[in-house]
Amino acid sequence: MPQIAHVDVNCFYASAERAFDPALEGRPVVVLSNNDGCAVTRSPEAKALGIPLGEPWFKLAPRAKEWGLVALSSNYELYGDISARVMELLGRYSAWLEVYSIDEAFLGVKGAPDELLALGWTMKSAVRRHVGVPVCVGIAGTKTLAKLANKWAKNNPAFEGVCHWDSVPAAAREALMGSLSVVEIWGVAARLTRRLNVLGIHSILELSRADPVMIRDRFSVVMMRTVLELQGTPCIPMEEERIGRDQLIFSRSFANPITTAAAMRQVLSVYGQQASARLAKHGLQAKVLTAFAGTSHFNPKETSYPSACVRLPVPTADPVVLTKAAHALLPRIHEGVRYARAGIMVTDLRPTGNQAPLAVFENPHEERHIGTLLEDVTRRYGRGSIGLGHAGIRGGPDWTMKRDMLSPRYTTHWDELPLVKAA
Repeated sequence: MPQIAHVDVNCFYASAERAFDPALEGRPVVVLSNNDGCAVTRSPEAKALGIPLGEPWFKLAPRAKEWGLVALSSNYELYGDISARVMELLGRYSAWLEVYSIDEAFLGVKGAPDELLALGWTMKSAVRRHVGVPVCVGIAGTKTLAKLANKWAKNNPAFEGVCHWDSVPAAAREALMGSLSVVEIWGVAARLTRRLNVLGIHSILELSRADPVMIRDRFSVVMMRTVLELQGTPCIPMEEERIGRDQLIFSRSFANPITTAAAMRQVLSVYGQQASARLAKHGLQAKVLTAFAGTSHFNPKETSYPSACVRLPVPTADPVVLTKAAHALLPRIHEGVRYARAGIMVTDLRPTGNQAPLAVFENPHEERHIGTLLEDVTRRYGRGSIGLGHAGIRGGPDWTMKRDMLSPRYTTHWDELPLVKAA
């Protein structure tokens, strides 16, 4: 029977940094969120210090030197490229590859237990050797069990990072499932855990022995599938990339507050053109655009949350039309107010060409595929390399994301490529 392999990069952000900076090996490392806010990734050494996920950097900074703690800004360009390299490499081992997130993937695999274990070791060593990041591999008959096997492989040194579920004695599997709370299983959050506990279901083993029909009636079909998957019945199929989406949102907190309509015009212009490029990439057009802004929730002296919704004449991905629509927010911006965040959302998405416009509504910019051009140039030369009108920025404005501890973008920027000096 076909099996499913779940491959997950260990502490992905920290591992990507260590791939190019070996001096970080063995040291506690945290990677910070947007604007260097809080710890979103912790190396095992940082976890051993008791640093909780989401801990603000200003609380960690006073003791960083004492701990030998290294803090780094989120290097999204590096992480995206490392992720793409990992997924491309994994795709060589299976015709069925589902990229589940930036640091994990599912693969369809076949073979006897010893062959599957050998494949797991091959993938683990190949990613480490060719990309430079460590992974763990869990292999089982269902996605849910494969993720559980991966968790076991990561947390039990006896497996050394690779676990084939069916190769483990049944008694050992039951002991593991009996020792883990249901909150540890894929798709079960704290609220569902409390509801399951009321029914006397506390461990993963107890959930696996529950009646699927009863679970469906008390919870949902999704929860029933989880139970069936724990029992060994595949219920969660491969997910191909979703082209049709309900909405696209572009929003960021500012490194420095924006206090003028002129600066907000620049922000909205950038986001409008990013939306155009993303729509063009997925072959979509939008019929509705909503622009919004807001002051900080921690600033009780100023409260302003303006928004503007624009229904476009026809579905479009034209950057000029989307940018002008986003500018509908500007009359509602109060000069002098310190806005901490802004964004746009495009909704009512439709496939490009699904609705041909009347001649009077045809747009020359869209006919020239300007949105596609923006996406192609940005993908090749990086964000900020092209912009129309107020979004044509040199050097980056002062409201862009704060990343004071950013490591070099080793693989995506020519002037930041790593140098190797021969002795």
